[in-house]
Amino acid sequence: MSGVQDSLEIKFRLIDGSDIGPKSFPAAASVATLKESILSQWPKEKENAPKTVKDVKIISAGKILENNRTVGECRSPLCDVPGGVTTMHVVVSQPPQEKEKKVSNDPKQNKCVCVIL
Repeated sequence: MSGVQDSLEIKFRLIDGSDIGPKSFPAAASVATLKESILSQWPKEKENAPKTVKDVKIISAGKILENNRTVGECRSPLCDVPGGVTTMHVVVSQPPQEKEKKVSNDPKQNKCVCVIL
């Protein structure tokens, strides 16, 4: 029984419904370690691949997991079945820089017009 409590079998569900894993992680592993694992196993054919750990958000039991927490701290007693596989959802946040560049490069959108009646 102690082996089950010391590690957790996790699979990561991507936004399109495909999965990465399942893979076993120790309870002492940090969420940042999970994100690094996701980056290394990300399917090459996917378009919106994350570039860094900061681009990845992991959701478990409706909560966004913080990088400094451990897998053991993030376990939900209601959702985790001993010996079962825990599914965590992965969301990739794209950097907003591309949209900002498009807006700032268009001089027509930066004009202001005042009308006095």
